[in-house]
Amino acid sequence: MSKQFTVWHHEQIGSTNDEARRLAQEGAPHGTVVHADEQTAGRGRLSHTWFSPAGNLYLSILLRTGEPISRAAELSFLAALAVADTVEALLPRQIRAMLKWPNDALVNGAKIAGILLEQVDDATIIGIGLNVLEAPSNVAYKTTTIVANGGIASVDGARDILLDRLGNYLSVWREEGFEPIREQWLNRSYPIGAAIRANAGGQSTAGHFAGLDVDGALLLDTPQGRQRIVAGEVV
Repeated sequence: MSKQFTVWHHEQIGSTNDEARRLAQEGAPHGTVVHADEQTAGRGRLSHTWFSPAGNLYLSILLRTGEPISRAAELSFLAALAVADTVEALLPRQIRAMLKWPNDALVNGAKIAGILLEQVDDATIIGIGLNVLEAPSNVAYKTTTIVANGGIASVDGARDILLDRLGNYLSVWREEGFEPIREQWLNRSYPIGAAIRANAGGQSTAGHFAGLDVDGALLLDTPQGRQRIVAGEVV
């Protein structure tokens, strides 16, 4: 595990992101990590609840990068790459993780992990949920786990791999900027030209994937021309 992280472990907690937010407001330093065996009030993006039984990885990472807040959204792509690396490290070698904009990780078309980014003053909190043993069944999309794909993992082992990979990507981001992160993310996502549908601002738009803009915004080619989507999700 990267030495830049300090882990605070809880057997059960409401939400690791809420605890990380509290710690951020109290001045907790860069690299503070809240890890819980189980969440009773876990949440994902767009106010969705996050299925959080024991047996999966739930953690929130507090980062104080010193960069402008306008660059904070780039951190979700670093986290997504770290998650994808972790998933592939735990699964049979032939299985690849795919990344779905803005921050989901899929295996064989099923969601295996999600990421929630929140800002607290100058601190960015990255919440990550990775399905190791359990996956929700009462959702409108396919889900899967590490174990269901033939992987063998302990939750703590998965955590340590993830933090190590995230530390590496943070170093690249600081030294070389967002572009190498953007390129690696694109290599794990849809092919250019793939037909996708994006929900943004309460509207659904169909088009063809045209890549990521320099700041991570989704580029979508539609009959009306190229659209740039900053906030939303691909469905």
